[in-house]
Amino acid sequence: MSAPSSAPVATTSLWQRGELVAREDCDIAPAIVEVADSWLVEEGAVRGLDLHRERFLTSIPRSRARDLDLEAFWDAAIASIPRHGTWFPRVELREQLGAPQLLFRLREAPALQRSLVLTTHTGRDPRTTPTVKGPDLASMVRLRTEAQRRGADEAVLVTADGHVVEGSTTSIVWWEGGTLAVVDRALPRIPSTTERTVVALATALGVPVEERRVRPEELDGLEVWALNALHGIRIVTAWQGGPPATAEEPGRLSRWRLRLDALRRPLPEGKGGTAA
Repeated sequence: MSAPSSAPVATTSLWQRGELVAREDCDIAPAIVEVADSWLVEEGAVRGLDLHRERFLTSIPRSRARDLDLEAFWDAAIASIPRHGTWFPRVELREQLGAPQLLFRLREAPALQRSLVLTTHTGRDPRTTPTVKGPDLASMVRLRTEAQRRGADEAVLVTADGHVVEGSTTSIVWWEGGTLAVVDRALPRIPSTTERTVVALATALGVPVEERRVRPEELDGLEVWALNALHGIRIVTAWQGGPPATAEEPGRLSRWRLRLDALRRPLPEGKGGTAA
């Protein structure tokens, strides 16, 4: 659902002297994204906002954080999100002309999906900072775009010996009977807030959770999910060039998507916010 016509349009704002200042989304000099985070907001409600805040703030090196008013920037960004419409805002720490910048992007959310098709990335791993969300965003989006040109929705990175690591914009999990399997956390990858939430839900429900190393062909006949903050849980309906041929247990995806949706909470109100 797109934002109503009375809502603010997508904007980009720079943090300057204690406030967000609207700016043209055009750079006169190259900028390097050092840390970034984004989340889905639907009618003023969001899931796991504290997890996104934690991931963003703890990913910023202390040497950078000392000179930045991160807490005030975060609070101002949250206050600037409209409480109506469907949004996918993003916060960034970046460097331009040798100086750090905090940037807030208010973006309308794209159409949400329930399922997707995966393909295995067969080239080199383009990641430079695999455990921090931000520096590799552009290269990951390029991988996804290449996958889409080939008829898939998302590319999956694998290790040199063929084990699944993560999707270009997703975390990959799967079901082995009644056990939820996640990628071995010893493999460097983005710490997914949605995976963290799904694992917490599984633990609360008494569902076993195991870390695994798996090759795509070993997922044949299993139910595979791709997780991220935008779409939540999506089921993999095909793996291009498979095996694997994936499966679906009737009703499981719907139950878990409902559980995830139930965790949405209203955005905190802040001074100067767009709460209308």
